[in-house]
Amino acid sequence: MAKPIKETPFLYGKDADTFVKENKEVKKVSEEEKEEINKNYEALKKVAEFGF
Repeated sequence: MAKPIKETPFLYGKDADTFVKENKEVKKVSEEEKEEINKNYEALKKVAEFGF
């Protein structure tokens, strides 16, 4: 039987400030990078063997 998942705690003080700051600094991915990632994903999907 699986263990229950605990609630995510609220962040306060320095932890909350750090979380907000780090999330504001997240760099957006360009369309070219997205296309390259999707191209690589499709190539890997063609050669991968999943036992489903």
